[in-house]
Formats: sequence, structure tokens, C-alpha cells
Amino acid sequence: MVAGALLADGTSIIHNISQSDDCTAALQLAAQLGAEIEIDETSLKITGVGGNLQPRTETLHVGESGLSARLFTAIAGLATPPLSIDGEKSIRGRPMDDLASVFEQLKGHLTTTNGSFPLHIQKGIRSGDASLNGSISSQFLTGLLFTLPNLSGNSSLFIQQLKSAPYVQLTLEILEDFGIKIDHDESFQRFHIEGPQKFDPIETVVDGDWSGAAAIAVAGMLCASDSIGISGLDNQYTQADEAIRGALLFAGGALSGTEDGIQIARRPVRAFNLDLTESPDLFPVLAALAAHGKKPSRIQGIHRLYQKESNRAQTIQSEWKKFGIKVELDEASDAMIVYPGKEIVNEPMTIETYGDHRIAMATTILAMAGKASAIIKDAECVAKSYPEFFDDLVMLGALLETAR
Repeated sequence: MVAGALLADGTSIIHNISQSDDCTAALQLAAQLGAEIEIDETSLKITGVGGNLQPRTETLHVGESGLSARLFTAIAGLATPPLSIDGEKSIRGRPMDDLASVFEQLKGHLTTTNGSFPLHIQKGIRSGDASLNGSISSQFLTGLLFTLPNLSGNSSLFIQQLKSAPYVQLTLEILEDFGIKIDHDESFQRFHIEGPQKFDPIETVVDGDWSGAAAIAVAGMLCASDSIGISGLDNQYTQADEAIRGALLFAGGALSGTEDGIQIARRPVRAFNLDLTESPDLFPVLAALAAHGKKPSRIQGIHRLYQKESNRAQTIQSEWKKFGIKVELDEASDAMIVYPGKEIVNEPMTIETYGDHRIAMATTILAMAGKASAIIKDAECVAKSYPEFFDDLVMLGALLETAR
């Protein structure tokens, strides 16, 4: 939404904006690229630049937001170079060579630092044809789909090995709301983008986040005295992590839809076999759920976990071990197998999150469900996507306190 509002010719109004660090990073980047932003308690107004970027700084800062890093780097290809882009912590290890390759194909020039950040744009992109490897992230494609309609001519994209197709569908739905038309095949392998197109300003309400809801839903299935309700999920856009609904049912959950959300009851966990290639952010919370089953559970798609805020596959393996849970990583079959312990360790322990918000949420749920006394280090990293996480758990009856 923020990227579309930046590119729009006029003022967009966005309600129910998130307070997360990722959203703050997107707003900062939009402002750095020329947008005028007004924020009040419940909404914000973004006056865009009509596709004509007007950078206010020579270096864009993406914080630690992977989506903003890839989305706004592509959009920055519309600006008059030179322009540098940098981030912090895990961002400085996120691979960017695939986007640099697309820049070259579109007559631009983007250089990386050992394949990652800091980046330097010496030459902006032009309309044309390009191929993109989509196996690492769909976020590169999202950035290009926002960018290419602004160019003077028509462009085509050819995608190989695309992952996270639901996120591409979400991108197309948002672009359509801004008045952008993109032709594509059903498998998202070929895209034709006419240019130039005009982004129309919009007024909209941001959807509830299924990624955050997934963490609360798993906590409810493991820890609720009876059941809990999660509201605000009557969404207008496709979200990959809505797959949590089916995942919980496979795991024996009692889940029902409500007028604007879901109701989840506490239930014993049944071993499950799931493929999370298209929704890898669900891995940590579902690995926490699997730890409380009676038999091992198998989760496919671990190759999607290696370049997140941490190497999530290895982090899950090491931190779950502290709870007495064996996690096997079978790289040959791209699977994680979670072996429930006969009795989860209840002794005091210290959990390393490596600054990964989804690990912090999942290990908190593991500790609550196992009645363990655990210190979650760097727990404040949940602010990246869900700053109210601990407040919401306390509201639901969890006993949490700040470590000193």
C-alpha cells in the first residue's frame, strides 16, 4: 500500500496502519523518495510523486525489512542516479544479485557488496524484457511489478522457479486497486506490463495480518482454557499465511469462522505432514505446535528458511533442543521432522532468538505450553511485525514479565 501511494499522482488515505518496524521502514523509504506523509492516530495520508521520484537523500535506509529492501530497491531504479541503499543487521546478508541481474537486462546498473547490501545504483532501468530467478524470494518480482508500469515503454518478465505465489497474487490485487493492469499467465511465469501507466490515489483499510494471527491461534490451541477468538480477519486480499487455517485442522484443531475472524479451541495435537514452501513464515509456530504432538510431524520447504532474520531451520533445531525436542533437518527431502519429547523440559532456560521476530513468538508459545520458565532474549524484536504480541498474550491470561 505504501509503495503504491508513493507512486500515485495524488493523496492516498490508509486506515488501520500497522505500528510494526517493517511498516515504519516502508514509510521512511517513501518519504526519502519524495512522498509527503501525514500521520494521525488511526490513519495516514500519503501524497505521492506520480512515478517521478524525488529522493531527499543520497542513501536510502531500509532498516531490517526484507520486503522493503527488495521492493523499494526496484522502485529506486526509477530515480535519477547515483543512489545508495543500505540496511542493518540481517539485511546485510540478504541476497540481491538476482535484482542486480534484472537491472543489467533493463539497461540499468546496480552493484552489490558481496552480493548484498550496501547497494549502489549508477544507472536507472528502462522498459524492456528481462528474466528473473524467483526461487529465493517473490519480493524481487513484487518490486518490479510496482516499478515497470511507470516506465515509458512496454516490458515483459519471464520468471523461473517462482516461490510464494500467493504473495504475487496479493501484489497484483493491490496494483489493481491503484488502477494498474498487468497481463500474466496462470502460473505467474510470464508477465506483460504496459507503460506508462498512472497509479491512482486510493482510500483503503489495511487487512488484518494472518501471520500474527497464526501465532495467537497456535497459542490458543495449546494453552487456552477453552477457546479464543481472533477478530479483524475479514480481509480483501490474498494472504499466504491464511494457510494456518488448514494447517490447524490437519493438526486436529477445532477451528471455526466468525463474522470477522476465527475461533480456535484448545485441543490435543495430532501429528501432521504439511508443505510450507508457499508460506514459510508459518514454520516456527507450527514447529512449536508439532512439539506437543504424540508422534513426529513433517514439514516440507526448509530451503525457504535459510535467509530470513536468522537461519530459521538451524535456529529451530538448536532452540527446540533446549525444550527437549529433537528437530531433524533432512535437506535431501527438504523437510523438517519434529519429534515430540515424552515430557517437555520445564527447567529454567535462556532462549536465543537471534533477533528473529518469528522465533521469539514461537519460543514464547513453546514455553507457555510446556509450563517452562524461559528467558526470551531480544524479545523486543517482535516489534518488526507484531509489536502488540506480548500485550495480547497478557490480555488472554499469559503470565509474562520483563527480565532484569
